[in-house]
Amino acid sequence: MTKKILILSGSPRKQGNSDLLCDEFMRGALEAGHEVEKIRVQEKKVACCTACYACRDTGNCVIKDDMADIMQKMIDCDVMVLASPVYFYSIDAQLKAVIDRSVCRWTEVKNKEMYYIMTAADGEKESMDTTLACFRGYADCVEGAIEKGIIYGTGVYHAGEIKNTMCMQEAYEMGKNV
Repeated sequence: MTKKILILSGSPRKQGNSDLLCDEFMRGALEAGHEVEKIRVQEKKVACCTACYACRDTGNCVIKDDMADIMQKMIDCDVMVLASPVYFYSIDAQLKAVIDRSVCRWTEVKNKEMYYIMTAADGEKESMDTTLACFRGYADCVEGAIEKGIIYGTGVYHAGEIKNTMCMQEAYEMGKNV
């Protein structure tokens, strides 16, 4: 069965380590015949949530930027991939803004297979625990979300360093096996 896959790449660096892993996941998923869209959040205009809660009355965010389009894709996909470099043991601001802004229609995001991609300069997986908790915290709010896979890209700092690791093959295989 063909699935609609949405990859939200939080990497601020094009061809950064987490972004490269997203590309490999996408390559595998495309080869498996799935429909895949990768959104580089850095390239979109997504303002921070202002907690005005006007969306409670209208179901729409009052901020006019790229988030409405991203939100619809989050609702429509079957599979969601969240990818972020680890910044101070957490996800980066770009991806966090998308997650926070989804509050306007969060109850419409349902029944998703969830995959998480994380990269960090630190070589220990434990350094990613808080980042993973952020991803899982969001998934806990998604009715019917099922965690399907995690990629830990450890020990990479400079853009492109991930290319020399087994994580590239792991990301490809994970995408291929969606």
